[in-house]
Amino acid sequence: MADKQDAIALLKSDHRKVEGLFEQFEKASGDGRKQKIALTICQELTVHAKIEEGIFYPACEGKVEEDLLKEAYVEHDGAKVLIAEIEAGTPSDEFYDAKVKVLSEQIEHHVQEEEQRMEGMFSQARHAGLDMDTLGDQLRARKEELVAEYKKNGLAGPETTTFTEATV
Repeated sequence: MADKQDAIALLKSDHRKVEGLFEQFEKASGDGRKQKIALTICQELTVHAKIEEGIFYPACEGKVEEDLLKEAYVEHDGAKVLIAEIEAGTPSDEFYDAKVKVLSEQIEHHVQEEEQRMEGMFSQARHAGLDMDTLGDQLRARKEELVAEYKKNGLAGPETTTFTEATV
């Protein structure tokens, strides 16, 4: 992990890592290999969503377009449901590859909305004058805690912000 990235550099680095993992999954053969990559994707996205929702998004409240922030939470929740499905399944399941593919497409859309020049969330946050260095330190510290926790205890089930309990 890079030492001193500001918040946006850290979050973009996470995005690039997951994009690479999705590419690896598409090229992978063999159920064991596919499942290992898929579970790595799930962990990366779970950690990323938690640090964004716990630190970055709250810092953006009132500083970026409210609709963009609300959409981001809903997009995260949609991804969490698919992540839980992927974690509970195996590559031999009928819809396993399709779930990973749809997750990839959802994440690609989400990343585009965050990283879009000018109108994107990251651009709006930077223009609002958020302290990206301090946020980067907070994100990195929380990420390290979560990774250690998940290595020890495994991933927890999805905690959605915007979905009602009946749908999860």
